[in-house]
Amino acid sequence: MKKIYILLLLSVLFASCKSTSTAVSKKESKKENKYVVNNLISKATDNIGVRYKAGGTTRNGYDCSGLVYTTFESENIKLPRPSYEQAKVGKIIKFSDAQKGDLIFFKTNRSKQINHVGLIVEVNSTEIKFVHSSTSKGVIISSTKEAYYQNSYVQINRVIE
Repeated sequence: MKKIYILLLLSVLFASCKSTSTAVSKKESKKENKYVVNNLISKATDNIGVRYKAGGTTRNGYDCSGLVYTTFESENIKLPRPSYEQAKVGKIIKFSDAQKGDLIFFKTNRSKQINHVGLIVEVNSTEIKFVHSSTSKGVIISSTKEAYYQNSYVQINRVIE
């Protein structure tokens, strides 16, 4: 009987602690998410110039989804490995609602499924810039103003709210 009473008392204490901190936690989590997004962008852009390597997930070479996978893993965020599976994570948002830290997906070379991903690093009224690993140039920053990416754009996902 004492064990049940103690467990009940503890559960009430923990529940009440949780309910009183919701206003603070929303503000804190927004601040924390901004910090995480900045870390992700920094981690990804630190790899600019690293060569492309199919299946690559290290500084010896990255493919597009390997760069995103490894970048998010650095913040203990688990994503699937292939880009078409990464496209199923988070919430799909409108192009006009894109923010730094969102993932941008493409179907390149007439692919029937998503086969390319980048991490958005900058958004302004006329374009989105994203870091990714291209087969020809390795890890670079590209823009949605480039015809190649305009023509192959599919969606943007928000993984971090």
